[in-house]
Amino acid sequence: MTTPLAIENPFAGIDHGVALWFHEHLTPAFVSFLRGITEFGSSEWIAIVLSLGVLLFIFKRWWLSLATLVVAVPGGMLLNELVKLLVHRHRPFVDGWFVDWSGYSFASGHTIGATLLYGQIALFLIPVIKSRRGRVVLFSAASFVVVLVGFSRVALGAHYLTDVLGGMFLGTSWLMICVVAARPLRRTVLAPIIAEVLPEPAPELVPIPVPVKAEVPVASASNPLS
Repeated sequence: MTTPLAIENPFAGIDHGVALWFHEHLTPAFVSFLRGITEFGSSEWIAIVLSLGVLLFIFKRWWLSLATLVVAVPGGMLLNELVKLLVHRHRPFVDGWFVDWSGYSFASGHTIGATLLYGQIALFLIPVIKSRRGRVVLFSAASFVVVLVGFSRVALGAHYLTDVLGGMFLGTSWLMICVVAARPLRRTVLAPIIAEVLPEPAPELVPIPVPVKAEVPVASASNPLS
């Protein structure tokens, strides 16, 4: 059994104030809207997207991308479960007609799942997009979805604000660790592939000295009248 860590939340006042404000302004229509948004970070939706990605990578035989996807997304979500057990923070609200969650609060599972999934998809697509504007749009779209999911978790009362921010931080950090760890493997795997695809290098040209005949100056004829 994991022993919880005694961690004091320095932002407890802000967390409870934000959670209470949204709790007082929840309506059935607003809850339905928030639940629709939060599904983009649910484990069921992530499982569907992951399954499609795994099938695609197996079909294309992109084994390194497959390993990266599996380690980054499910691996990061499992790591978050360990963090939940260690921190042992209770949720803002556990009773109510809108409550459909259980477990501990820090860090937000929906938020870290969205960060890992959409962040990894963006990392896969960024090398394909050549224009700077396209990369900015891709990064902005992924970040926007993650922020929406995080907002929905706070507004529903499933998590405190710091739970969501912690999920974003942990998810981003785990993605960066995976990128750094996979870099040497990517070079090792891609090197022989690139060598097969690229044409043979042209033989090196060696300059050959060419003898140049020295020009003989021709004396001009003297003027007979001088």
